[in-house]
Amino acid sequence: MQNHIEKAALLIMDMQNGIVSRFAETNEVLFQSRKALASAREHGIPVIFVRVGFSNGYHEINSRNKKFAQVAEIGGMTTSDEATQIHASVKPEENEPVVTKYRLSAFAGSNLEVILRAKEIDTLILSGISTSGVVLSTLREAADKDFSLTVLKDACHDSDPEVHRILTEKLFPAQAKVMTVDNWIDTLD
Repeated sequence: MQNHIEKAALLIMDMQNGIVSRFAETNEVLFQSRKALASAREHGIPVIFVRVGFSNGYHEINSRNKKFAQVAEIGGMTTSDEATQIHASVKPEENEPVVTKYRLSAFAGSNLEVILRAKEIDTLILSGISTSGVVLSTLREAADKDFSLTVLKDACHDSDPEVHRILTEKLFPAQAKVMTVDNWIDTLD
């Protein structure tokens, strides 16, 4: 199974200060994300961090966008804001890219696909907050782009546990392998 490791990348998505801080129960998710991150690094699997952030003036936000229009009104979430920096518990190393996106999908407005193509990555391992946001949107777009996909269900979190369960048990398996971090790590040896 060495070939799948060489062409895989772990995506740590929206594990940024402003999002992590809103979820008090994320301790388990942070623990599992750190475990996946350590294992990916140990096995030489590239890690790519994805965050959502906007420029000063919020030029990327349309007032019709229900999800992000509030951000432009309230303020914050600019790329220089502390809220958009990757959470210290999963801090990127110097050689690990941090991709900035402008919508839910990790691909939306970012250079993620350029990085993946440059590294000849064809398999994505997905983790992040939230299951019904960045994970779902990225999974759907990545599947349409013909990437092989794995979702680390215990390294994902949603504010609604039932939505998380339905997505990881019923929807995601149609387009991805869904497994725990420990099960995924077992496939690396």
